[in-house]
Amino acid sequence: MKTHITRERMITFLLDTPMFEALDPTEIQQLINIIEVREFAEGETLFNEGDAGDAWYAIYRGGVDVIKNVGPDQKEIYPLASGACFGEIAILDGQPRSATIRAIEDSVVLRISRQAFEELLDQNHMVANKLLRRLAVMLAQRARSTTERLSELVLEAESAQVRHGVTKLVGESYLGG
Repeated sequence: MKTHITRERMITFLLDTPMFEALDPTEIQQLINIIEVREFAEGETLFNEGDAGDAWYAIYRGGVDVIKNVGPDQKEIYPLASGACFGEIAILDGQPRSATIRAIEDSVVLRISRQAFEELLDQNHMVANKLLRRLAVMLAQRARSTTERLSELVLEAESAQVRHGVTKLVGESYLGG
């Protein structure tokens, strides 16, 4: 399975993806220069919980599951579909992965390495600054949403409702915008 994505299709995809929608065509061109196209077969792991946080991803086609280690077992937390971004916090902090990501169908993802992104920042490229701003806004929205939902869950009476709500909340925290 070798996917070729034309520049035009990649530009269209990026402009239609919330994380990148604020970029103009020139900035998209700069971003395309650092994007790697990766393919994963159904069941293949993109990275494991605890791996180095060395890149972030956008799902071009397909879907993945966010999976957490729970003792010796793994629990599927949340599915992500085309257009979703994940692993973006690694761009900011470089910490180990907080979850495992596994393809739930044959998938094509766009990968931006932390190193390449930092080089854009060091060169003071506007695209890097715009993406950092978008990341900050997205993380602020997640924090507000998490706080609101946790407040609601604290007031829930039944433990099954709390468990369902917390599971949903954890899954949503992995969404990439």
